[in-house]
Amino acid sequence: MIQITFLGTVSGIPSKTRNHPAIIMEYSSDTKETLLFDCGEGTQKQLMLSGISFMQVNKIFISHWHADHFAGLIPLIQTMNLEKRKDELTIFGPEAEKFVSDIIDLGYFGLRFPVRAINVPFEGDEVTVVDETPDFEVLSVPALHTVPSVAYCLKERDRWTIDVGKLKKLGLRRGHWLEELKQKGSMTRDEKKVSIEQIADKKTGLKVVYSGDTKPCENIKNLSEAADLLIHDGTFLEEDESKAHADVKQAAKIAKDAKVKQLILTHISRRYQNPKELEVEAKKVFKNTKVADDFMSVKLKS
Repeated sequence: MIQITFLGTVSGIPSKTRNHPAIIMEYSSDTKETLLFDCGEGTQKQLMLSGISFMQVNKIFISHWHADHFAGLIPLIQTMNLEKRKDELTIFGPEAEKFVSDIIDLGYFGLRFPVRAINVPFEGDEVTVVDETPDFEVLSVPALHTVPSVAYCLKERDRWTIDVGKLKKLGLRRGHWLEELKQKGSMTRDEKKVSIEQIADKKTGLKVVYSGDTKPCENIKNLSEAADLLIHDGTFLEEDESKAHADVKQAAKIAKDAKVKQLILTHISRRYQNPKELEVEAKKVFKNTKVADDFMSVKLKS
């Protein structure tokens, strides 16, 4: 299961009801991981209000280094330090080593825990695996913004369920060798060449994409192909050519072209007091669209 909590959904300047960008994705299976995507001003307070412990966050993925997407790192790291954190914190992002180093050097506090920075490629069109666990991987691709910027994808690994009937037909028995088969895809057992497809059914893993700030681009569409959820920059009601952002219809078209199951628009300009008008326009292009509010929560189950 993946639970997504929107901690901040505004663009640029915060409003009374919308905080700076930050999204929590909690992945639960045999183990649980809490990932933070972007960390705008006030993120630690939003975490407290949401009931999610900031001490559980071990990985932070920054889409780009505009202040509304990273300024919350400074107080968050310092609070973790005051709470005597010991576990490593890893921060991913374009040019992460440069910016994280500058953040750590600010102020007169000595860190009690290690902070590691991982640079994420921000040029070209290749999809990069930036992090992986036994249950999922996090992918990135360059986005189209005014500064180095990337989009991220949380992709759950496909799972194989052994079909006992198929196993018996091949004259094979259950055993620890099946785990090895799941890893390798094929192997020899009892002098028979066996592939995982012959004896198991595949369950496709969940897929969530977060665009960060971006104009419409092929990279985001390609990364979002058949996603269960696309979270996309929907800053404006209509295109503003002076800004490197998507309007709601452009985001909806990407969702439609990529054949995603659901679109949630975020990074909403404070000029819009009623998000319903944004949702109405987007739905003209892609019906299953919502506009995110702060503390909105979505559960995805495979």
